[in-house]
Amino acid sequence: MDSVREHPVCRAAETIRTCVDQMLLDTIDGHAAILVGVDPDVGSLVEAIRAAAMGGKRLRGQFCVWGARVAAEASGSTGSPSTPGVLNTATAIEMFHLAALIHDDFMDGSDTRRGVPTVHRSFTDRHVAEHLSGDAGTHGSAMAILAGDLCLTWSDELLGDAVADLDRATRSAVRSMWSTMRDEAFAGQTLDMLAQTRETVTRQRARTILRYKSAKYTISHPLRLGGALAGAPVPLLSQYDEIGVLAGEAFQLRDDVLGMFGDPAETGKPVIDDLREGKRTLLVALTQERASPAGRRLLTTSLGNPQVTVDDLLAVRELMVSTGALADTEDRIDDLTASAQEVIGRIEVDESTRARLRELVRQSVRRRS
Repeated sequence: MDSVREHPVCRAAETIRTCVDQMLLDTIDGHAAILVGVDPDVGSLVEAIRAAAMGGKRLRGQFCVWGARVAAEASGSTGSPSTPGVLNTATAIEMFHLAALIHDDFMDGSDTRRGVPTVHRSFTDRHVAEHLSGDAGTHGSAMAILAGDLCLTWSDELLGDAVADLDRATRSAVRSMWSTMRDEAFAGQTLDMLAQTRETVTRQRARTILRYKSAKYTISHPLRLGGALAGAPVPLLSQYDEIGVLAGEAFQLRDDVLGMFGDPAETGKPVIDDLREGKRTLLVALTQERASPAGRRLLTTSLGNPQVTVDDLLAVRELMVSTGALADTEDRIDDLTASAQEVIGRIEVDESTRARLRELVRQSVRRRS
């Protein structure tokens, strides 16, 4: 059937998402008992984290589980979400992602995420509404830092639980991949923040930022972590990395397009945010390269401008269309996705499993939110 809801791949994805959702909330609730036990006032922080955890597609967790499934099947095993440690690892990745979102929203000054106030914004608004002492913005920022830090520590705890009973070699391999994932994601975020301090960005720098800030930890690392848990051989792990870099870049490019042209009712955040925050994306880099002097001035004065208007946004959108930057970005998404699918076609698994991995990649780059 054509219905996404009835597609067997989506039913399988929903099962994984439900399992990861439950483990994510169980982890938060388990720590809540300790935190609130110190003082009931700490409950507001737990509630904010729990609210931030709601929703999301759990794509990273799904890629982790399917990384294990494909690896197990390729080695002749059955492979399933019951692969030792895989659900804990999938949840650890999603907890790490939650921490990144909370901190990223604070750094970018975003007011909404998934249609609800971000953590720093909710605490800032509460401070104002309750007429509390001190600066409301400073309070909201501090609480968001605490919330993100807690999620980071919990992600490490989940990963530790995942590998606790594994053999030494597997445990070492998974921990090494996990460490690399964290370091690369933070490096990418640092480059993103530095890029926002500069008027222009080259397409190469934009691609480096998107690869390490998002692409690798969205698909490549989750696939490899799942594969390592299932004993994937080096050639398969290399294929996972190839798939992840290709599809992960396409994923982030789609995110960049949605950040400028998406429907806020579906994305859960205003489309003007990326422009106001001064995101130096590949879409922006291509536009800067091709625009006239007047167009470049428009882009320069709009990027990172807290007073940017809807009219400015519409003008920048038109510039991205007229220079061909949007069309070329869409073409690159298509090319990257096709290349990732070609690599999937070379993995020696049955067609049903291959189709599920293909569909997961397709969902990642064809999403509308």
